[in-house]
Amino acid sequence: MNLPEAFIEQLRDLLPDEWEQLATAITMTEPSVAVRVNAARGVAVPSAAHPVPWCEQGFYTEDRPAFTFDPDWHAGRYYVQDASSMFIAHVIKHLVNEPVRYLDLCAAPGGKTTAALQSLPQGSLVVANEIVPPRARVLADNVIRWGNPRCVVTSNAPAHLGNRLPHFFDVIATDVPCSGEGMMRKDDEAIAQWTPALVEQCAQRQREILSDVWPALRPGGLLIYSTCTYNRKENEDIADFIANELGAIPIEVPVEPSWNIHPAIGSTIPAYRFMPHRVDGEGLFMTVLRKDGDGPLQIPKIKTKNPQKTDEIGKNWLSRPDDYAIDQQGDLCIAVPVEIRDEVAALRASINVLHGGVELATVMGRKTVPHHALALSTARAGDAFPVCEVDYLTAVRYLRGESITVDAPRGYVLIAHEGAVLGLANNLGNRANNLYPKPLRILSTHTPEVKPVVL
Repeated sequence: MNLPEAFIEQLRDLLPDEWEQLATAITMTEPSVAVRVNAARGVAVPSAAHPVPWCEQGFYTEDRPAFTFDPDWHAGRYYVQDASSMFIAHVIKHLVNEPVRYLDLCAAPGGKTTAALQSLPQGSLVVANEIVPPRARVLADNVIRWGNPRCVVTSNAPAHLGNRLPHFFDVIATDVPCSGEGMMRKDDEAIAQWTPALVEQCAQRQREILSDVWPALRPGGLLIYSTCTYNRKENEDIADFIANELGAIPIEVPVEPSWNIHPAIGSTIPAYRFMPHRVDGEGLFMTVLRKDGDGPLQIPKIKTKNPQKTDEIGKNWLSRPDDYAIDQQGDLCIAVPVEIRDEVAALRASINVLHGGVELATVMGRKTVPHHALALSTARAGDAFPVCEVDYLTAVRYLRGESITVDAPRGYVLIAHEGAVLGLANNLGNRANNLYPKPLRILSTHTPEVKPVVL
């Protein structure tokens, strides 16, 4: 693996005393592998695991298991995430101490979104946005897999959010598109595409994104800015732009010296640089700033209609049904937490929403089919459907979308492996119709001889 000469020159300028160590780490060492457990599903970090220092739910794995063939991953019991990126959980826990409206602007594939859902105070609303439609679909799938009902997935340009949702958010996290230097150890394409011109293009785009979304942050709100790159132009220079041009006040986040995080380079703004010759993780830059002023949240004015009468289909499938209102979007029945119903309605009226709350069921004439999102939701009642435990080979067959036979009552049942619910099936007696969504199915026909063990 050869690094571009211009990139090496950039490293020399950036880290005169450490650039060789960083270059060696990029070209000669293997990336670490880490996962973050889903505490909402009752999962804890294994006692013998090597923990991620800045994230209490994160730990490193000894190797890279075949996550695709692990039912626990499909059940949303953990998320595979680079350890450096887990720092967002530390930032949130130290700076956010009351329920907020939180926007993850460039959210796909969903690592930082699920970390926010886990780290924010109870009662918060998370809006996860991704402008690229295929990536937005992956984001929605990962949010559904995680199971938290207080997340809305959207697909909009930053300017639309800024124009249509002024002062709507308390916190905006912007993990912006960048030149990807921090991914060079993991991705040869990051090296192949890198040029000094790309760095300039990304820095200009980052300023545009931040300027576009800035109106959506209320006065006094927090902006978390991050990239997965090393250079100053996309990092400290952008942080200075946020402070000097947009009018923001830098915020310091406490860190432990033993974590070996590098401070800002060439700027007085507090920032946190993760580099693989210093930490067990990939390249990451993060800084936090507070929007000047102090102002209330706002909700866009929308034309209200008389509530549509529904039979509240599926409400009895929820563990706390009185905490939810049932809305209908086409043929979908959706449960939305009552306390955020107005916000979710405003979002649906103002921007493009792909997912929000808990999809309970699809109504097809007189037929009601429970939704996969309900099966994986932490809001589902434990006795909503019979649970059918299957062995590992049957679980893999189910995740491939194959027909299976189960020992369970006729009708809709939950398919589970070792307590981890994977999805729904319609048991007809002699066989069970597989309801696992086609886009999520395992495509490989290979089955490991030994089940991957992560938790």
